[in-house]
Amino acid sequence: MRDTRESRLLLVLLIAIAFALITVDIRGGEDSPVDGARQAAAAVFGPIEDGVSSAVAPVGNAVSAVRDSDERHDRLALLEKENAALKAKLGSDDRNASRLKQLDKMLKIAGQGQYGIKGAQVIAIGAAQGFSWTVTIDVGANDGITRDMTVLNGDGLVGRVTTVGPNSATVLLANDPDFTVGTRMESTDELGFASGQGDRPLRVELLNGKAEVKKGDRLVTFGSEADKPFVPGVPVGVVSRVDPSGGNLTRTLYVTPYVSFTKLDIVGVVVQAPTKDPRDTVLPQKPKPTPTPTVTITITPSANAPLDDQNDQQ
Repeated sequence: MRDTRESRLLLVLLIAIAFALITVDIRGGEDSPVDGARQAAAAVFGPIEDGVSSAVAPVGNAVSAVRDSDERHDRLALLEKENAALKAKLGSDDRNASRLKQLDKMLKIAGQGQYGIKGAQVIAIGAAQGFSWTVTIDVGANDGITRDMTVLNGDGLVGRVTTVGPNSATVLLANDPDFTVGTRMESTDELGFASGQGDRPLRVELLNGKAEVKKGDRLVTFGSEADKPFVPGVPVGVVSRVDPSGGNLTRTLYVTPYVSFTKLDIVGVVVQAPTKDPRDTVLPQKPKPTPTPTVTITITPSANAPLDDQNDQQ
């Protein structure tokens, strides 16, 4: 079309008509007077559009795949480079190496017991309102943490969650005097309740006053109703002393906990209980007894024995 005055007027008229139709269509909504024309156009041009789209799509997908492949390759190379740098850094940092070891032990316990855990780091010790044995961890409600969840680490039972904030939580440690947990003896299944005694061994009251217990026996958590506050099977500790029964209804034990409560760093909050009681499977392997060496002394007569002794023998 030649650029004349008439062609410019026609272009302006067509644009004005288009805007008018758009306005009428918008105001009409579902009852738009141009809806029938739009549907008719869709019926005519729709198959053509689909055909063109189907023909062009493989080419577009191929181009996108090549582009995405390059991007994935670049991201993968960057991640591998970052991981290598991180491993080199962790390998040269004793503290980070220790944390990796703690994390590895904790994940092993979680796998053996089928516990779903949320990893956390201890960021503070003690509570502002008293002298209880507590720690603060760096996960909270925003991480799915709620009150009365079991807390463990790579060694065993750490405690239970008592208060929860948006991004942190307070954990009452198992050695606190206000802490009590149900326990079960390994092999014999004798039940009891363990209570904290600060920096002294846990005190355990067995329900059976005549239970056969000896030093070195081990205990795990018995578990609570609905698994709160305690899930079953978490290692608690080793019997260090047994009080005489004395005909009492219960029997008192003293248990050295597996966890060192003064050296806590990486812990895990159990956010999902196991589907079945792991029993004793989470307990560490018992140390093999060290064989006692035997010494045999053989006495042989000396060739340089005194002459008088030889005469006496004759």
